[in-house]
Amino acid sequence: MVPLTPTPRQTTAHPHHHPRPAPGHGGTEERERPGREEGETAGPAPAPRPPGHPAPAPRPSLPTAPAWELGGLTLHRVDEVALPPRTGPWLLPSATPELVSHTPWLRPDFADDAGILRLSSHTFACAVGDLRVLIDTGIGNGKTRANPAWNGLRTDYLARLEAAGFPPDTVDLVLLTHLHTDHVGWNTRFDDGDWRPTFPRARYVTSRREWDHWATAEMDDARRQMFRDSVHPVRDAGQFDLVDVPAAGTEIAPGIRLLPTPGHTPGHVAVELRGRTGTALVTGDCVHHPVQLGHPALGSCVDTDPELAVATRRTLLASLDGTGTLLLGTHFPPPTGGLVRAQGDAYRLIPVPGRPAGTPAATASRV
Repeated sequence: MVPLTPTPRQTTAHPHHHPRPAPGHGGTEERERPGREEGETAGPAPAPRPPGHPAPAPRPSLPTAPAWELGGLTLHRVDEVALPPRTGPWLLPSATPELVSHTPWLRPDFADDAGILRLSSHTFACAVGDLRVLIDTGIGNGKTRANPAWNGLRTDYLARLEAAGFPPDTVDLVLLTHLHTDHVGWNTRFDDGDWRPTFPRARYVTSRREWDHWATAEMDDARRQMFRDSVHPVRDAGQFDLVDVPAAGTEIAPGIRLLPTPGHTPGHVAVELRGRTGTALVTGDCVHHPVQLGHPALGSCVDTDPELAVATRRTLLASLDGTGTLLLGTHFPPPTGGLVRAQGDAYRLIPVPGRPAGTPAATASRV
């Protein structure tokens, strides 16, 4: 057993943020992971510039993060990295090219011509009044991971987050759908010889049931290391909060509700966001890929309770069918969002692409 003590303090809805110093720990994680394709990450750091040599040309500006306008609440997708093609066959082994070929609406956005699924690592950010919120934190940079596709990343994620209008020191609330490596990585960054919270004034929130599960689970060395470098430093800094999430969900801030979606992990939550003119739901990993709309019984190799995961997914999709609620997948490749519509005894996703926030084209992404 691996107790994770001391137990973080419990919070209720509307947690408050407080700046705190951030001691930390050092880094790795899970096994049985797919390999990385060449060029999948940013590669080694450039060599120091010799004296007298000219500075490199200015870095080109980053593309504007896609966004969806809900009426007083704009939700931004902040990209981290496209996942390599072998991720799909590992993560969703029953999603064979033959099965994908019988789900034609998946191509070309969600699968390639060979029937290989496209997947992505990204997070979502939004402002609700004065509250600045981040949903999940991706894989993170510079962390030793058993999965080669996640090991030692050097992405420009933080620059993209800032370009979307969310510099790390302005984030008030980080919502963690669950405590898996590719959802907690940017919780921390290496600074002054240690892993420290990336968002120094934020409250990091997850469900109490999720924490309680991992507090007593038998974890391998890789997963323990992930907790040491990406969860414990936040807890040790006094920034980690737990909430009880009842069956009806719980409002964590005005317009933001956590909904229980167990199965992938026992305490997994989805995040519902309500604006004046629309509603969106961020899946976390209760739906990894749109292929699971066409085949809801199709499970992930890392679901802790496969039968419960399927039941949760069916209930969730049925609740969204025919509504105007935008479904946004944490690993869905672009266009990432869409509306759920029944198709026979299953569903399909009607894409609603994000548009640059604040531009006239953003009206196409209102829901």
